[in-house]
Amino acid sequence: MAEYGFTTGSCAAAAAKAATYMLLSGRMKNTIKIDTPSGIEYDTKVEDIFVKEDMVSCAVRKHSGDDPDVTDGILIYASSQIIYDKNNEVIIEGGEGVGVVTRPGLDRSVGEAAINTVPRMMIENEVRQVMEAFDITYGIKIVVSVPKGEEIALKTFNPRLGIVGGISIIGTSGIVEPMSTKALIDTIRVELRQQKEEKEEIAVVSPGNYGLEFMQNHYGYDLNKAVKCSNFIGETIDIAGELGFEKMIITGHMGKLLKLSGGIMNTHSKEADCRMELLAVAAYKSGADKNVIDAILGSVSTDEAYEYIDKEGLGEKCFSYIMDRVYFYINKRAGDRLKVECIIYSNKWGLLGKTPGADEYMKEIIKREGTLS
Repeated sequence: MAEYGFTTGSCAAAAAKAATYMLLSGRMKNTIKIDTPSGIEYDTKVEDIFVKEDMVSCAVRKHSGDDPDVTDGILIYASSQIIYDKNNEVIIEGGEGVGVVTRPGLDRSVGEAAINTVPRMMIENEVRQVMEAFDITYGIKIVVSVPKGEEIALKTFNPRLGIVGGISIIGTSGIVEPMSTKALIDTIRVELRQQKEEKEEIAVVSPGNYGLEFMQNHYGYDLNKAVKCSNFIGETIDIAGELGFEKMIITGHMGKLLKLSGGIMNTHSKEADCRMELLAVAAYKSGADKNVIDAILGSVSTDEAYEYIDKEGLGEKCFSYIMDRVYFYINKRAGDRLKVECIIYSNKWGLLGKTPGADEYMKEIIKREGTLS
């Protein structure tokens, strides 16, 4: 059975509760329990305790279970301090190693510490339990810090999302389940929401940065700016529609996006890998003979397979058929929520195919970037 872990939000809430207990009771606390939103109790050790007359600081070690990430094993600190002029308030701030939001579209506003809504609620609830137990009516200030946070954040999506100076204190359930797929899709949603908040009219999406040079040379577009959807084409189209985008363009290498011509919306090889079969069908529909089709089916890469098509002078006709099928399937997935265009290329062969409105979308994107620069 897979072992779950606990989020940075749970660690921060546990450390805040322990620090507040020690501050108000004057007694040491070496273990602490909190309730997570999932209903699972978090029982953990309290480490690195530091006590002053009006402030206590301590830490809880992050444990990510069977889905370890870059934060696994780090210490999440919280300090608790009495604020006499704040009546029954719990003030939550970010300290060293907790990122600051610099772009709209995230859980917190620009300029705020990247301590998300659910962790804030968890911290406040746990601290208030201690305050009520000791009948405290003045305020308590909690400062969450992660001494190694700035260094660790460079290995996360935070710099791309516009969170600078540290990691985020996150989590909606309080536990970490071994579901990296969910984490990736959540990140796609955040990036698309940021594009929407920044008034982008066209969602620009790519599986990754493969083709960076092609997109720069052919369209003058920096592929680093595109939302990276990995293999989750279908889910990304769904999210863009939910967020209210009316237009979307997907660009990518034929090794991945060719699969869209077969209606495959998750392009991971473990889900489906019929690239050669799809190229063979397109070649057959374009007039290729049996020898060409056999050569395609025996190829180990799409670049190798396309070489047989190109030698027969069938490349344009073949990709006209492919792009028709791609256009049909991506817009079938989109329904009436938005219109989706697509560009497929190869670093070796260059531009291979594009749907009818793709160039127009790219012109709009480049024009908007020009007005913003």
